[in-house]
Amino acid sequence: MAVERIYVRQSPGDPQTERGLVQAVAGSGIVGDRYFGCDDEPGQNITLVEAEEIESFAAENRRPVDFSITGRNIVTRGVRLNEFVGREFMVGEIRLRGVELCEPCSTLGTAQASPELSAANVVKRFLHRAGLRADVLSTGTIARGARITNVA
Repeated sequence: MAVERIYVRQSPGDPQTERGLVQAVAGSGIVGDRYFGCDDEPGQNITLVEAEEIESFAAENRRPVDFSITGRNIVTRGVRLNEFVGREFMVGEIRLRGVELCEPCSTLGTAQASPELSAANVVKRFLHRAGLRADVLSTGTIARGARITNVA
């Protein structure tokens, strides 16, 4: 169970930028991300998604794998993120609390739609599989390859 990729988006509408290492601040999120310091709602600090779900979507639709398509910050491998809703877990040295599923929105649907696949069907495909919204509970770094562990 590890971090496969890390992304930030500095401003709404900007492309995702891949990073090898990011600084996370308790209660604020990832330094340099568009949601850093926002506290409009719980779970706004950081978002995670499973690499396996993105790979499955790509294979089903005969597309190249692009781990940035969901717009999530952390792409994981080997972990079922839905199990972390309401629970604390570690990503490397950072403690997170899973708040709620990060359900797909129309922006994701529209971005991934094609003549063969409607935006509504993209959203339907990612329902309950588009990731997790979490709060950052401790300050430190998250690096690509960091282990993801459950907090008992």
